[in-house]
Amino acid sequence: MTPLAPDLSAPRYGTATLADVLPSAATALGVTVERGDLPADPLGLTEALGGARRVAVLLVDGLGADLVRAHADIAPTLAALARPAGDLAAPCPSTTPVSLATFGTGLPPGSHGILGFVTDVPGEDRALNHVQWRDDPDPDVWQARRTVFEQAEAAGVPSTVVGPYAYAGSGLTRAVYRGAAYPGAVSHGDLCAQVLHSLAATPRALVYGYVAELDLTGHVRGVDSPAWRAQLAFVDRLVEELVTGLPDDAALLVTADHGMLDVPDHTRFDLDEEPALLEDVRLLAGEPRARYVHAVAGAEADVLARWREVLGHRAWVGSRDEAVATGVFGPVDEQVAGRIGDVVALARGSWALTTPSLEPGPSSLVGYHGSLTATELAIPLLAARGRALG
Repeated sequence: MTPLAPDLSAPRYGTATLADVLPSAATALGVTVERGDLPADPLGLTEALGGARRVAVLLVDGLGADLVRAHADIAPTLAALARPAGDLAAPCPSTTPVSLATFGTGLPPGSHGILGFVTDVPGEDRALNHVQWRDDPDPDVWQARRTVFEQAEAAGVPSTVVGPYAYAGSGLTRAVYRGAAYPGAVSHGDLCAQVLHSLAATPRALVYGYVAELDLTGHVRGVDSPAWRAQLAFVDRLVEELVTGLPDDAALLVTADHGMLDVPDHTRFDLDEEPALLEDVRLLAGEPRARYVHAVAGAEADVLARWREVLGHRAWVGSRDEAVATGVFGPVDEQVAGRIGDVVALARGSWALTTPSLEPGPSSLVGYHGSLTATELAIPLLAARGRALG
């Protein structure tokens, strides 16, 4: 096995990762959560939430733990919240579709099968962009695992997901939020009102809210920009409203799907300028900091050797089997393994593997994530409790 580079880490699923948040929250509400060999409440939220009858989880896209710590002055509400389990880890790759599926199912990527932002559809010689996905492949088949929301509903705990109105009915929404009502939100104010309404509507409730704009601002303007800092202040105000409006017997958890870092010009590796890297490549998938390379049949070893030689220190490069053996995806089900590239390249440091000819938009961003550096992996778990919970 080729071990991971020293500056990259494998998430410890079932211990302290994003996969553990929703199972632990549901367990605190009395739901029996089935997640294979993984424990139901590894984060100890049953004790930490002090008997809460209603739990809301707010996931802020791109709100890395390092970023929260660095900007406590801009986000005083977030900075003041309790930390019941310390930092958690995002899954691999540390990208939104993978993280949302990991959150909703409570399972590692190798189990739920949503393994990248863009992945190969085995046997069909095409790629699936999970953000643009509607109904092909069938979401119930592509992600066939039972969600935590389905398990909560079966246990008599109503579940609600409050996300952007535009995402209602998308393939990703259907695949990872099955079992929950999805009243689309049209603004941050609407999201806040709907989360609080859903919490108060029934004696027990599991409610989830998703905020996308901080991540988008970081991608386009960078996490070291005035725009990003202003957006963080708006997120902090939203959290303040949610904390203020919590029912007395409710708890709020705030987490994220990944961190983010800015990529300067001198650490952008343009794959278009290295034609040898695309020789014998059938499909280039993933994203700039987490590449999946699908080779022409019979050329896998040659493609792996070229990518290792050319990228050198810029990325950890391994075969599919080597990547699986590191544990970064958790146990990988045989039926989804082909969605991982024949070659996997995980960026080190602040490198990004761009291809302006194939991906002009993603290649021109300022902020990125996807790999396994500490900044990308570390996500917060913050908590507030209603007045009756102390």
